[in-house]
Amino acid sequence: MMPILPSSSLFRPVAGRSPQARRSLLAASMLGGTLVGAAIQVHRAHAQVHPVHVDAGTPVSQKDPVTFQADTVSYDNARGIVTWSGNVQIWQNDHVLRADTVTYDRNTGIAAAHGHVAIVEADGTVLFSDYAELSNGMRDGIMTRLHALMADNARLAANGMRRTGARVNDMARAVYTACEICARHPARPPFWQLRAYDAIDDTEHRRIEFRDAYLDLFGIPVMYLPAFSMSDPSVRRQSGFLTPGITPHDRYLGAYLTIPYYWVIDGQSDLTVQGLVSTRTGPQVSSQYRNVFNWGTLNILAGLAYDTHHAEQYINTFGNTSGSGNEHGVQGYIFAQGQASISREWRTGMNINLTTSANYMRDYRVTGYGQETLTSNIFLEGFGTGSYSRVDAQAYQGLNQGVIRNSDLPWVLPRYTFSYFGQPDALGGRLALDTTDFYVYRQNGVSDQRGQLSANWDRPFHNRLGQLWMLTLHLESTLHRATSLNEQPLYAATATRRAVVTGQVLPTVALKMNWPFLRTFQHGGGTQILEPIAQVIAAPNSGNSTTRNMPNEDSLSYEFTDSTLFSLNRYPGTDRLDGGLRGNIGVHGNWTWNGHEVDTLVGESIQEHIDHNRIPYSGLNHHLSDVVARARIAPNRYVDFTGRTRIDPYARRIDFGDALFSTGVTHFHVTGGYVYEPVTPYYYYATNLHTGSPTSAYYVRTNELTLGASTNWSGYSLSGFVRRSLSRKQFVSLGGNAGYQNDCFAFNIMYIKQYTSIGGQQRNSTIMFTLTFKTIGAFGIHG
Repeated sequence: MMPILPSSSLFRPVAGRSPQARRSLLAASMLGGTLVGAAIQVHRAHAQVHPVHVDAGTPVSQKDPVTFQADTVSYDNARGIVTWSGNVQIWQNDHVLRADTVTYDRNTGIAAAHGHVAIVEADGTVLFSDYAELSNGMRDGIMTRLHALMADNARLAANGMRRTGARVNDMARAVYTACEICARHPARPPFWQLRAYDAIDDTEHRRIEFRDAYLDLFGIPVMYLPAFSMSDPSVRRQSGFLTPGITPHDRYLGAYLTIPYYWVIDGQSDLTVQGLVSTRTGPQVSSQYRNVFNWGTLNILAGLAYDTHHAEQYINTFGNTSGSGNEHGVQGYIFAQGQASISREWRTGMNINLTTSANYMRDYRVTGYGQETLTSNIFLEGFGTGSYSRVDAQAYQGLNQGVIRNSDLPWVLPRYTFSYFGQPDALGGRLALDTTDFYVYRQNGVSDQRGQLSANWDRPFHNRLGQLWMLTLHLESTLHRATSLNEQPLYAATATRRAVVTGQVLPTVALKMNWPFLRTFQHGGGTQILEPIAQVIAAPNSGNSTTRNMPNEDSLSYEFTDSTLFSLNRYPGTDRLDGGLRGNIGVHGNWTWNGHEVDTLVGESIQEHIDHNRIPYSGLNHHLSDVVARARIAPNRYVDFTGRTRIDPYARRIDFGDALFSTGVTHFHVTGGYVYEPVTPYYYYATNLHTGSPTSAYYVRTNELTLGASTNWSGYSLSGFVRRSLSRKQFVSLGGNAGYQNDCFAFNIMYIKQYTSIGGQQRNSTIMFTLTFKTIGAFGIHG
């Protein structure tokens, strides 16, 4: 609370005057002793002045104007007592006092408020009481049967409160909760509450401390807390210890305890430091620093530990023994992200992710473990009208040592990217330019430098038949200088370490036609679209012989599906290109009516040159390609299905297929997914490192099914999922989640089991249990 009434020196005796004159002079004295004449209008003892607004944290001056309103006012000159009665309201700045009766004794400086007392604080907190006795400009005082309504709907009650110096409020028999009180049964205990023998509300530091407290659920004590401290609910950032975490069991840590401390450095930066002590390994200290500048941001997460866990040895994919060496002892990690604006057009940034070992991240549950690599980069990028430019450097650190060797990973020092998309020219077309140039260094493998430029010109037009045409002129050019071409990831037949310079230039002309036919159902009930699509592409043939000595950094995969049917290049990059004369045809259909929708696409490719025999199951092994198709069916708002496939008409088999479906009602939902390929998609990991050819593992079928279901009802939630490999006849992962949430409390338990192996270790089951109390924090168990 902040002082509301002025000190006693502002109240002066008014004797020998009429009651109306005494009320006017009393109002003037409350305004600091200055009579403002016509500005004071007295009506029902109401002194009207313009309110003075101050910030919530600003101390209230004893000389600031005070405004009051009451049904009646009486003044006992002999005793020096002023009494306001009936709907009393007294306010100064942003502080308001309401009561049935307020009596002020000028001799003792004590103001006593009786009946339905309510005090509104500057921060929005409202205090209710039967009786309040305040002195020293309301800096000191007592209140009986206190009830406080605080920020975030928090409530605090006490048998009594003593206020000292307007900074500390001591409460006896305090009860705190953030739950709604039942309107029909107000005496019923809330969902949860804190009961304490006494509590201290430190308004200066905005903290509430409870002593000898119990945590009750439905009025039943479930936890004893000898001492408990929390921030005031109105506080959004405040230094102090955060909720500790206790985990009874973990495979690598055993039982462990975490104690975090949060430090608000200033208005735009903070630091969180956390200590971890476990029973199976050494301690760890981690920290996170955050800063938001006017010109950028900085976020640094780091940790240092003494890891005593010795990893078990195993034989990795390369036949080497892993899991020993320097992966224990003093270990650490640093993840740093930053961004800075140089000007309106230019900015720079970094994303640094480093760790001493993957096993350390596993042992201490560092976020990011389970990924294949950690990626670090620094960059400078600029934005212009229709243009973008970026130069960066990248480095990689392998985490899954079972299939990745750090010596195989590249250093990109540097890479430059530029993209330009122009305005329509005099011919109605648009010119686009793109380049991606880099220097790639590998300790073990191909090292190369590339200069690349793509030029593209599109000219759309249409005719009276409703046909939509797109003429494309495209030029790809690449120049490489490389060494060690016989090593990964190229494995060329040229066994030499000398530099080899190669390049390619591929001009392409393409013409695409869309011919949509539209029909509208009667009375606007829906529409039907039938759209034949045809495309012809002419380019020099770029067979395997032209690129066998050319490095391949961005085109390690090839995808022929409905999404790439009309693409000029079906490789993801430009180191490998689709050439030759070919045509693509397809039919797109869409039917929409009364909330129902069906959307389909069927097509295939016709090619003069067959250049993809070297890619197993590419779908382009004949002049007439596999048939690709897609269908999306949404018969109503309860069902949604999307399926894609590629069918080989020669072998009469399906070479690719996936599907996603979703169905459910308001409180129940089921989702699922399915993927099929006759080979494993992990081509890189299933490749012989010496010959570069696919191993037998590459030809293992991918046949996986994923199912998930979720339900929610009146705050309760339940979900689960399972992913199973049908071809290997084993699960990949499964898990579930159950929880409950209301206005003040949340409970959540999650279970996940992974069947995959990372770094020679198979993951155990993970259980996470969390209790969240509104305005207090979360308590969790992770095992």
